[in-house]
Amino acid sequence: NEEQKEAKALILQSKISVLKGSAGSGKSMLAAQVALDLLFTHQVEKIILTRPAVTSGEEIGFLPGDKDAKLAPYTAAIYDNMYRLYRKEIIDKHLLEGNIEVIPLAFMRGRNLTNCCVVVDEGQNITHRQMELLLGRICTGSRMLICGDTAQIDLKDKKMSGFGFICHNLTSVPGFSVITLKTNHRDPIVEDILKIYSDHRD
Repeated sequence: NEEQKEAKALILQSKISVLKGSAGSGKSMLAAQVALDLLFTHQVEKIILTRPAVTSGEEIGFLPGDKDAKLAPYTAAIYDNMYRLYRKEIIDKHLLEGNIEVIPLAFMRGRNLTNCCVVVDEGQNITHRQMELLLGRICTGSRMLICGDTAQIDLKDKKMSGFGFICHNLTSVPGFSVITLKTNHRDPIVEDILKIYSDHRD
């Protein structure tokens, strides 16, 4: 829609973009679309996917398998968006070739993210210290898209979230943009329910 087109235009003018919006506003889908577009048109060499390993209240305990298997529950939503945008075999081919890579947030220290599009999901669950570390990784030829919603913070101490800080304090930095998506792309009932929760939270 027009909101997404305007958001995409602003993203392409920015180095780091924050996509804000309530559940169902299409933040992650738009980020996935922009990232794949940049990869397929060779404007970046790869896509980096990352998100905090924070669950919505329920501890899931130890997960077996290698890094990818352990991260599968956290990255499933991002993959789902990519599969909805392009054929599964195309996305799986790029995953197999390493053009789409998952890096746990905990492993970001020391990484130099060059010539890539970094998609950060569930940004509201990134702590202030982690956010500073993450933003410091970006190098030449890269873009970063951070998706989040302050109403969905799952950290035990919500004040630890670094998402609100960057939305309020980094807007004066050249190349940094904050975009708010307002249109609900899920069933209309979702918008009504979330409004009631929001009113009671305030």
